[in-house]
Amino acid sequence: MKNLKTLERLQQLHNLITNENTGTPKELATLMQLSKRSIQLLIEQLKDYNAPVRYSRSRKTYYYFEEFDLQVSISVNVLTNNEVTQIFGGSYFLKKKLLSARFLH
Repeated sequence: MKNLKTLERLQQLHNLITNENTGTPKELATLMQLSKRSIQLLIEQLKDYNAPVRYSRSRKTYYYFEEFDLQVSISVNVLTNNEVTQIFGGSYFLKKKLLSARFLH
């Protein structure tokens, strides 16, 4: 479950960065209900995936300086009596309502 939560957080962070709506690192940590260190680790993980992430002090947001996309999808299949049942498939991360850092003020 820990890996699933990390993927969910990465997708949420990616969406905020794509919209250039993260706020400051402190605001982002508050928005995502994580520590600033956890946010740094998620950003490092994005960079490990070659995400071109930068922070703009003037705009107070993280942003991608080149085109980048992250798509997270998960599929769970159960095999019983030689019959496969798909319990879950696809990307539910994109369907969640994301808060905006601008609403924190």
